[in-house]
Amino acid sequence: MRTVRLRILVICLVLAAAGVGGWQLLPSGRAERIPITVGTTDVVTSLDPAGAYDAGSWALFSNVYQSLLTFKPSSITPVPDAARTCDFTDTELRAYRCEVRDDLRFPSGRKVTGADVKFSFDRVLAIKADVGPQSLFTTLKSVVARGQTVTFNLGSRDATFPLKVATGAGSIVDRTRYPATALRQGDEADGSGPYLLTSYTPGARAHLVPNPAYRGAVETGGPVDVRYFKTSDDLAAAWKARSVDVTHRQLPPELIAGLDASQDGIRVNEAESAAIRNLVFNVRDGSPMADTAVRKAVAAVVDRAGIATDVYDSTVDPLYSLIPQGITSHTTPFFDSYPQPDRERAKKLLSDAGVETPVRFTLAYAQGGSAAQEAAELRRQLEATGLFRVRTVEREWTEFQKGYSAGQFDAYCVSWLPDFPDPDNFVQPLVGRDSTLHNGYSSERVDQLIESTQQYSERARASADFKTLQRVVAQDVPVLPLWQKKNYVLSTEDITGSQYLSDGTGLWRLWALGRL
Repeated sequence: MRTVRLRILVICLVLAAAGVGGWQLLPSGRAERIPITVGTTDVVTSLDPAGAYDAGSWALFSNVYQSLLTFKPSSITPVPDAARTCDFTDTELRAYRCEVRDDLRFPSGRKVTGADVKFSFDRVLAIKADVGPQSLFTTLKSVVARGQTVTFNLGSRDATFPLKVATGAGSIVDRTRYPATALRQGDEADGSGPYLLTSYTPGARAHLVPNPAYRGAVETGGPVDVRYFKTSDDLAAAWKARSVDVTHRQLPPELIAGLDASQDGIRVNEAESAAIRNLVFNVRDGSPMADTAVRKAVAAVVDRAGIATDVYDSTVDPLYSLIPQGITSHTTPFFDSYPQPDRERAKKLLSDAGVETPVRFTLAYAQGGSAAQEAAELRRQLEATGLFRVRTVEREWTEFQKGYSAGQFDAYCVSWLPDFPDPDNFVQPLVGRDSTLHNGYSSERVDQLIESTQQYSERARASADFKTLQRVVAQDVPVLPLWQKKNYVLSTEDITGSQYLSDGTGLWRLWALGRL
């Protein structure tokens, strides 16, 4: 356990911040100790919780905003944060009630109320941003606030609802600062989380200081600078120059492969992770991937082991199902169906379906990490069969998201970092109704199975349905799982708490970091 810090003494000065709308409670000079600098290649899509469902944005959300519940490190059970208590009120798991704490304040000094909680959930569902998190709340029908009591009414049984409340999708915003039916623009954020975002330069830097008004489940830490790097090589160069104290997502595979935990001056934290990578197919009419036979043919020839070895220096493991190893109900239906790359089988699949070869399609990926090398390897594997002609397309992350949401690409590679440690989070947002992948896939059978899994509060009872669901996905092939990876956090030896920074969920525990 990290050393518990003395709570920072503050002088609550109400200052009009130049260039910042409204008034904010600011910490005293003591809080302005030397910041810990964290480097990452993550991209922040939006500072508005209703407008982002990506790792970079949610990393900030978990520090600047509060949710009613949160997760302790390595725990699968959420605990109260902005709430005093939360529980289902019925045995049917259709009504979930939370009592909001009375001592929470937004940066303006305004009290956090049940009305703010209702407003925050309502706007996620109302805005329905193309890259927003509304797909997590498919069972949520209405939210009622009476004083500090908030009741969530669900359209069907959903034992996973508390887990979803604990994510960045459940971030509570100040209803006087955020529009009800549109995303907030600009580089400001008003939350009641453990940190205040005092400055933000998109794609470059975020400066966070402890929030003196925070009350909740965690101890606030010291000031933090987050530096955003365009490429893994840029991050690696900053690490080697020690211009960052901590690195997390994504160092080059060759650097990770060569790590030596015994090296003086650094700490290497390696943990099992549920971060995965999928090749997603656009199944809308007009795309060659609308034909199931084409998707199956791709699945029949992709060599995951080759990608893991040649692109990622064996720092990732081949994945054969949507639900990764280490998560309850994991099976390997894609290995069962396609155990080895098989050109002849792919050729027969296409021939039997009357598909003319070579099949020409676009394969898109977002800038950063080893995505370009991965796309090149996929293209090489597919074109080596003579059955496919692949045009690779690179896009900046935000443009990439807009592109696949609009159906501009036939196939695209997307990483997935789970929001909570339950198999539901690898299924419902990826292949369920209103999927966040926006690939046009819809299956009544899949939706029925998802709804069935959500009825069990004892999650082991959902295992049979999850296993069936994985088989259905392997038959339909709307996505092709590629790999999963471990979680690496590097820090200098004077930094403590880096082992708690991330546990493979959407939480980024900057408050856990300290300096010796």
